[in-house]
Amino acid sequence: MKLLLPEFGLLIWTLLAFLVVFFILGKYAWPAIVKGLRDRESSITDALATAERVKAEMAQLKSENEALLAQAREERATMLKEARDTKDKIINEAKEAAKTEANKIIVDARAAIEVQKMAAITEVKNQIGNLVVEVSEKILRRQLQNKPEQESYIKQLAEEVKLN
Repeated sequence: MKLLLPEFGLLIWTLLAFLVVFFILGKYAWPAIVKGLRDRESSITDALATAERVKAEMAQLKSENEALLAQAREERATMLKEARDTKDKIINEAKEAAKTEANKIIVDARAAIEVQKMAAITEVKNQIGNLVVEVSEKILRRQLQNKPEQESYIKQLAEEVKLN
């Protein structure tokens, strides 16, 4: 039972040892411990403040990023619209150039046809003139006695001309 109920002298010596240890700890250990705790507290506070600042910066960067993405999308849409407009313009210019070229070819072809037509008409006139001269020569060369023979001969020559 002595272990459970200590004597008065033991209590005083235990208390005195406790107070000496408490004084030594209070003089040397507690300021270092308190300083360490305050340093840790300030570093945690600084870390939290830094985290908040970084969080705010990240939010700002995110909004700037979104703004840049929106601007890039807008620029892309503008560039695509300009490309489509340029494509349409080039196609329209090519169509107009093709129409102009086609009209020029048609005009040139009509002029060539007209020239060939005039040449053909001139050729036909020349051939008709030659035929008339030949027929006239044949009529004059042939010495026919009567008029009905001359008319039948002229009709025969006219039919030959029609056949050729």
